[in-house]
Amino acid sequence: MDRGKAQDVNEAARRFAETLADSYRLVYGQATEAGQRQQQRARQFSELVADNLREQTEANRAAAQQLSEQAQRQQQAGQDLARESVEAYAEFLDDAFSRYRSGAERATETAQRGAGTLADATTGLVGTAAGAAGATAGAAAGATREAADAATFPIPGYDSMSVDEIEGRLGPLTDDQVERLRDHERQNQNRKTLIDRYDQKLRASS
Repeated sequence: MDRGKAQDVNEAARRFAETLADSYRLVYGQATEAGQRQQQRARQFSELVADNLREQTEANRAAAQQLSEQAQRQQQAGQDLARESVEAYAEFLDDAFSRYRSGAERATETAQRGAGTLADATTGLVGTAAGAAGATAGAAAGATREAADAATFPIPGYDSMSVDEIEGRLGPLTDDQVERLRDHERQNQNRKTLIDRYDQKLRASS
C-alpha cells in the first residue's frame, strides 16, 4: 500500500472514530438529561404527594377540631337543658306542695267546722240510709248477676246480632254453650232458623 492510500485510510478511520465518539457523547448526554428529567419529575411527584398529604392532614385536623368543638357545645347544651329542666321541675314540685299544703289546711278547717253538723245529721240519716242501703244492695246484686251472665254468655252482644252473624260464631262452641243459646233464643226472640240450626249442631255432635 502506498503512502497516499494509507493516509486516506487513516483519515477515514479518524473521522469514523470522531463520529463514533460524537454518537456516544450524544447518547450519554441524552441519557443523562433523561435521568435528570426523571429525577426532577420524581422529586416533583414526591413534593406533590407530600403537599397533598399535608393538606389532607390539616383538613382532617380541622374537621376533628370542629367535631370536637361541636360535641363540646352539644354536651354543654345538654347539661344546660338538664339543669334548667331539674330547676323547673323543682319549682313545680315546690309550687304543687305549697298549693297542696294550703288546700289541706283549708280542708282541715272546713272538716273541723262541719264535724259537729255531720254528727247531728248522721243520727237522723242512719235509719233512712239503712233502708236505702238494702235497696241499693239488691239492685247491685241484680246488676252484678246480669253483668256476670253477659260476660260468660257464649256470644257477647247476641241479642243485637243477625242470624248470619250468629251462625258464623257457632263453630268453636261446646254443646253446653249451644244449648244455652237455644234456650235463650226460645225465651226471647224465638227465631226458628236459629233454633233449627242449634238442634242440627247438637245432633251432629252427639
